[in-house]
Amino acid sequence: MQAPHPPNLQDALDDILSRQAARGRVYSTGHAYAGAALVSAHRPSLAIVGAGLGGLTVAATLRQAGFDVRVYEQATRFSRIGAGIQMMPNSMKVLRRIGVEARVRGNSFQPYSHLNRAWDTGEVLRELPMPEDLFGAPYLCMHRADLHEALASVLPAEIIELRKRLVGLDDTGGQVTLTFDDGSSARADAVIGADGVHSIVRDLIIGPDEPLHKGRIAYRAIFPSALMGGRDVGPSRTKWWGVDRHIVIYYTKPDRGEIYLITSVPEPAEWLTRESWSTTGDVQELRNAYEGFHPDVRAVLDACPSCHKWAILERDPLPCWSVGRVVLLGDSCHPMTPYMAQGAATAMEDAAVLTRCLDEVDGDDVRTAFARYEAHRKPRATRIQAISSANTWMKGGNEDTSWLYGYDAWTVPLDAESNTVATGPFANPPRPAG
Repeated sequence: MQAPHPPNLQDALDDILSRQAARGRVYSTGHAYAGAALVSAHRPSLAIVGAGLGGLTVAATLRQAGFDVRVYEQATRFSRIGAGIQMMPNSMKVLRRIGVEARVRGNSFQPYSHLNRAWDTGEVLRELPMPEDLFGAPYLCMHRADLHEALASVLPAEIIELRKRLVGLDDTGGQVTLTFDDGSSARADAVIGADGVHSIVRDLIIGPDEPLHKGRIAYRAIFPSALMGGRDVGPSRTKWWGVDRHIVIYYTKPDRGEIYLITSVPEPAEWLTRESWSTTGDVQELRNAYEGFHPDVRAVLDACPSCHKWAILERDPLPCWSVGRVVLLGDSCHPMTPYMAQGAATAMEDAAVLTRCLDEVDGDDVRTAFARYEAHRKPRATRIQAISSANTWMKGGNEDTSWLYGYDAWTVPLDAESNTVATGPFANPPRPAG
């Protein structure tokens, strides 16, 4: 149990709470929300490596709980990468709690359903209408940059340091020392690695690994709907299932002014990128890859002016997610194919659960919190990783979806595995094939 604040500090905290309450920025729990959060003198300081969606989310959840947080990002600036993203109800519940739901809604398209159709005839293989009351939160499609900006908006700019490429970690003392390639260093009571599929933190604490290339590449494109000449792509997010390939198409703006597409097609293993999102693709090659697909798909591809292309690489589940005072989150510990739209979502779930675990330990006992976090999150993340790798989700049938979309990282019991009881081929997830 934490020691009481000294009177002078308590008075200051009460004053801040009063001012935040007057602005409507305090939750019923008494924590000021991210961007104006209280920082407790009795909690561990945390350094977050990586300012992507997972890193910014965990920074927001931790600040909301009163932790002292700093974020270190190797990029020189935040770029508006041309990509869409789906936020399912399970991730929207995390965003709601940190105060960005309204902003995200204002920039998003809300699909009627999760629609799956046959590549040629257009036959509906499965459709899941997604009203907000089905899983307790909305299903939204948006530009990835709009989501990133929403998360950044609830964090003070001064806690995010750019141009900080991590090159070393030293956990031999009471704190962890981070060393960066510019010669600078920083210290914190614990470190969270949220630096993605090419995680330097993971390589430093667990050892480097080689990604698995299974001969799949993805094209993606985002472009103005006006290029469609008035043709509508429909009220749903639609996945068109081919024999050995698929394409997902949806709007990213509330006025349907922008269309996004993402694909998965076979490609020889010789073609590789370092999972870069900046490699330009050949739009004619993209069109040729979907020759014979339904006219609705062909219309989108004919209107598409340009595209990007990258290799879909996978990694085996890690044996552990933390070593000492260093822990991993999101793609750094459970990278996923994009086939279930759960990569960012599971990172956000991680952020909420990790914050809850840290919030409940005495003092700076971060190792206990990290162990509890992994015990809860790893079964669910591994299960999603395996289903996503197999690319079978929602292709047909009537498999229960509530275990995925109905999950609430803020209220689920922490000392129970995060997977609900399930049946079917992935009730006990297999190890992704090499």
